[in-house]
Amino acid sequence: MLDSISHQRYLRNILVPEIEIAGQLKLLNSKVLVIGAGGLGSAILWYLGASGIGNIGIVDDDQVEISNLQRQIIRSEEHTSELQS
Repeated sequence: MLDSISHQRYLRNILVPEIEIAGQLKLLNSKVLVIGAGGLGSAILWYLGASGIGNIGIVDDDQVEISNLQRQIIRSEEHTSELQS
């Protein structure tokens, strides 16, 4: 079962008839692997985490460039190749 804080946090999901509490519990116990953390991958990672996915793996071998930070929202300047050289 969900504790009261988790119930409040995921209430909007629980209210969806196709999800309800049983579906939210499945989300909390699920695992997702995201291949690529660029513009699309970065955004989906935030939404997967917010929806309650229990375990998220990320595979990305790209070097982050400072000019891509506006779309790679999970990154910061410390991740850029320009500052690592």
